Amino acid sequence: MNETTTSATAQEAPVGGRVFFSNVRRSLEGEDEIILVSVGVDIGSSTSHLVFSRLVLERLDNRYIVSERTVLHESDVLLTPYAADQSIDAAALGAFIEAQYAQAGIAPDKIDTGALILTGVAVRRTNSRAIADLFAAQAGKFVSVSAGDALETTLAAFGSGAAARSVRETARVMNIDIGGGTTKIAVCENGELVDLTAVDIGARIVALDTEGRLVRLEEAGRKFAEEVGVTLTLGQPVAPEDLARMVDRMAERIFDVAGNAAPDAISQSLLRLEPLRASQLPDVLTFSGGVSEYVYGREAQAYGDLGPLLAAAVRRKAQAWGPRLEVPDQGIRATVIGASQYTVQVSGSTIYVEPANILPVRNVPVIAPQLDLAAEDLNVAEIADNIRRAMRRLDLHEGHQAVAVCYRWQGSATFHRLDAFCRAVAEGMSAVLAQGHPLLLVGEADCGGLIGIHCHEELHLKSPVLSIDGITLKELDFIDIGAMLETSGAVPVVIKSLVFPGSAGLGRTALKV
Repeated sequence: MNETTTSATAQEAPVGGRVFFSNVRRSLEGEDEIILVSVGVDIGSSTSHLVFSRLVLERLDNRYIVSERTVLHESDVLLTPYAADQSIDAAALGAFIEAQYAQAGIAPDKIDTGALILTGVAVRRTNSRAIADLFAAQAGKFVSVSAGDALETTLAAFGSGAAARSVRETARVMNIDIGGGTTKIAVCENGELVDLTAVDIGARIVALDTEGRLVRLEEAGRKFAEEVGVTLTLGQPVAPEDLARMVDRMAERIFDVAGNAAPDAISQSLLRLEPLRASQLPDVLTFSGGVSEYVYGREAQAYGDLGPLLAAAVRRKAQAWGPRLEVPDQGIRATVIGASQYTVQVSGSTIYVEPANILPVRNVPVIAPQLDLAAEDLNVAEIADNIRRAMRRLDLHEGHQAVAVCYRWQGSATFHRLDAFCRAVAEGMSAVLAQGHPLLLVGEADCGGLIGIHCHEELHLKSPVLSIDGITLKELDFIDIGAMLETSGAVPVVIKSLVFPGSAGLGRTALKV
């Protein structure tokens, strides 16, 4: 999407060097509270929906934090429309979105910020381009994310409230998000996502018409039918007892993957990600996604798929499994991002930019790998591997776009330690650098310049290098980095943080002035 100047983007004042925010150019130096209107849009293979929210940001020392998130309007849930060529029908989708804005009583130009999340077939190039066109007028306000399996699992973990619950209850919380095509399993502890996987099990791997005839059969549906000895033929009716046998086996497979670090061969053949690393049972179990609405009795209407039957089978097995079954903060809307919280920080002056014309950069996703930077002898292989893991977690590992690495430097900045860290980062980011993207490093401590110089002068990286410091970021943030300020040598950074239910309680940060 093309970036445009928007009401939600922080701008420099013409004079005085102050930072201003919003369409009325309010000074952040003089306000203790900012109110934003946001929209989250989730467009997937099976369903599409929107959530409109009001965010209240309050000053805390020299930053702003999200203190309140109020849902203004939850849209209807639309079965994602398709054209005859099986691409998403952008015209029908656009009409639905326009109707939801009208129902919410909010004009598009009154939206300050938002997030557009594309999953499943919506990610395909022709679909994503058509969908982007629907939001072209607001492109600069939105974070746009094409979510693969790992990122969709991550979004569901935070959006369902599982991460927040793990802090609130000091518990190991597993969230199982069951959608139309896939099931995503996430394990959270202490507010962090510690393990995840995804499997080819969903409510719409088999679909029926109003007469009970088979109209859609995915490969995973065919596998389950064969496993239980059922023959499925497009256009022919399917016996209810055959469907019951299929969904019972589907539920068994979900729990085989969820509770077993080494699932059997058939379950492994259904995996879309690596299996969970540990077989330790969670303390608490929650469900999200479309099927969860049936699990918790919030939906009764059937939509020609396996949703109601699969939910009943899953709930029976969940109640016998052991962990305490709880209701999530969000069900079908878990991956709808409540808002993008625009925040602004200004970097330190000890930064490194080479060449200078790489600025500005916009909408760069942030990874925050867990790096042990306290040891005197830094472990290059371990640091590089943790960076690769963080990129894989957010479906960034193929290097198709620039990625910003957030790190927290510890200890002295000796040549030996800097060299080890820079070599590890270059190795971990090799897939990104190989495709010509710059090396983007963002730290809190006052050593960004040294690290950037070392990468360029000592490692002789051919890639552009941008290393800034004095900035606090979290994973799932997106950043815009503006041109260098002539008066200070610093750069303005706009941070777009995904705000989930309960995330304010986890202390998601905002503005540094």
